[in-house]
Order: sequence, then structure tokens, then C-alpha cells
Amino acid sequence: MANDAVAGNALRVAPAQPGATDDPVRGVLAAYARDLVNGVDETLSAFLAREVDALTEIDAAMGGFAATARDCVLAGGKRVRPTFAYWGWRGVVGGDEPLPTVLPALAALELLHTFALVHDDVMDASDTRRGLPTAHRAAAERHVTAGHTGDPHRFGESVAVLIGDLCLVWADRLLAHAALPPSRLMEVRRCYDQMRVETIAGQYLDVLGENDAANWSVDRALRVARYKTASYTVQRPLLFGACLAGTDADAPLIAAYTRYGLAVGEAFQLRDDLLGVYGDPATTGKPAGDDLRTGKPTTLLMLARQLATGGQRRALERAGSLTGAREVARLADLVADTGAVARVEHMISDRVADALAALETASIDETARTALTGLATAATTRRA
Repeated sequence: MANDAVAGNALRVAPAQPGATDDPVRGVLAAYARDLVNGVDETLSAFLAREVDALTEIDAAMGGFAATARDCVLAGGKRVRPTFAYWGWRGVVGGDEPLPTVLPALAALELLHTFALVHDDVMDASDTRRGLPTAHRAAAERHVTAGHTGDPHRFGESVAVLIGDLCLVWADRLLAHAALPPSRLMEVRRCYDQMRVETIAGQYLDVLGENDAANWSVDRALRVARYKTASYTVQRPLLFGACLAGTDADAPLIAAYTRYGLAVGEAFQLRDDLLGVYGDPATTGKPAGDDLRTGKPTTLLMLARQLATGGQRRALERAGSLTGAREVARLADLVADTGAVARVEHMISDRVADALAALETASIDETARTALTGLATAATTRRA
């Protein structure tokens, strides 16, 4: 796809030149973000249009299924993973290297992300994603509307699993369109495969924790954050970008990106833990308090249990059995009263500081350094 019209007309930007009175970090991010996201979205749209058409030729229903998968990919999102991969790449190649050669690889990360989200929503029995019904809920509703036989919920979950699988295959196919030498594409694929293995390992630990919460711990919750989120949200995309640029695996930059990526990725998940309890549904697109309703053993909840008094700990044991909004709100207040929220905020700050220290040791393009500095803060202070 790298030589397609869409890719050829995608992002071609020079290093940002913020005005003298501008915040330089904000200026750099603003100068690149719109064109980067547009380039990724246009690449995805062109690729998915062809894929949906091909599947429609098999059967009209197959086309409808593929269109649903396409809509899951294009339904929004912050394009966090392509962004970190882009800056990992740009940090090595500088500001003049044209993007179309690697744009399919960056866009493939968004397909991988959709695979993870759709399957995660099934495992968490989530009702909404980005303010819309989750894939399995929407499929179940269509089952009922069409008057099909069988269990609509089972049908919805089956369809969602297949949607996730299809997105994973699509990611592989799109990655192969990157215009790179075969030997480099092979190295990129190794990095990409490691990202996928670590994501699945982290997801398994997450599922296990929800079914073995009594034996969980803060350390184990952080391990989930490290593999489920840090690996495929920040660290591996950064390393993926460096690999796209041809960086050797033993180069000093890899160590700096690894340290930065783990720190920001863990902080990203810790912010998610807070948003899962205290976030505004209008902003996050998901109901507030879901983690407390399910008793999900996040770092936040594990810290709350660790810091709680005897009476508070007994109240916290009710997490996972709550149904009413008022009960959830009271338990959220109790979690804050234990000091767990303040502790998590401190952990986030410590990790951001460590990430910025890692950048200071890295020999990278200065525009990329500025952008990664801003992203470390933006990714961990967000409200959605």
C-alpha cells in the first residue's frame, strides 16, 4: 500500500516551527498531530474499503460483517500507538524523511489495537466503547432485530471474537505493505510479534486477576499494567518505530526508549485505573465505576486494600458485588479516603519523571525529543 495514492499523498511535514511565544511542546505536537492522524485514518480507510469489497463478493452478509469490523476501526480513538511509533521512528530519521514508506506499518498498529479492544470488551462484558455499544452488544441487538434463532448474547460474543480476529489478520496484511527492505521488514515483524505476545500475556494476567482477586497484589497489578498496557501502548510502538528506521537492537537508543516506554506505559494504565472509577462517562465513553462493580484488581484497588483500616477493608470486600450507582459512588469515596488515589497520582508523577530522565540520555532528533516530552505528560494527565 505504500505506493498507493493515499499513502503517496499522506503526511509529508517538516519539523514544526512554533512561534516565539508558543509553548514549544504544544507547538510541536499540534504541528504534527493533525497530519499524522489524517494520514493514518486515510490509509486505514483506503485499505479497509478494498478488504470490505473483497469480502462482500463472497456473500452480502459477509460484507456486512466486514463493514462492522471496519466501523470498529474507524469509530474514533486517539491513535496513541501510531503516534508513539511515529515519534520513535522520527527520533532516528529526523524531520526530512518522507512518511509514506512506513505509514502502512503505523496504521497497522491501530488494527492491532481494535483486535485487543473488541476482545477485551467481550471479556469484561462491557456495554459501551467510545460512547457507542460495544461490538458484541451491537451484534446481539442486530440478532434480536432480525428475528434470528438462538441466544443473541452468545451470537454477539461470537461475532465480536471474529471481528477481533479479522482485525488481527488485517493488521498483518497492512504491515506487509510498508515499503521497506525485506531484511528490515523481517526485523520489524519480530518486534511486532513480541508486542502481540506480551499483549496477550498481559490480558491473560488481567483475566486471571479478576478470578483470583483474593490472591492478587500491587506488584501483580503493576505486572498486568506492564504487559497489557505499557508494552503495546508505548514501549513496543516506540521500539517498533526505531526498528522501522533500521536501529540495531543493541543500540543505546533502544535502552532509552525501553525505559521511557515502560514508565509512560505504566503511568498510562495507572491513569486508566483512576478514570475507571472517577472518570466522566461523557468524556471516557464508558460508565464510571465499572472496575468497582466487577472488583477488578487494579493497582488502585489493591493499594486501597493495603492502606485501608479494618472497617474500610471490610467495605472494600463488597467490590465486585455492587449494582447501584450510589453504592459504587460511596465505595469510590472510600477508596479515595484510604489514600490510594493520592498514592497512584504520586506513582504516575514518579514514572513521568523517570521517562523524561530517560529521554535526556537518548541521542535523538530534537523535535522528537520535544514531542515525546509532551506525550509523556499528555498520555498520563488525560481525562479520556
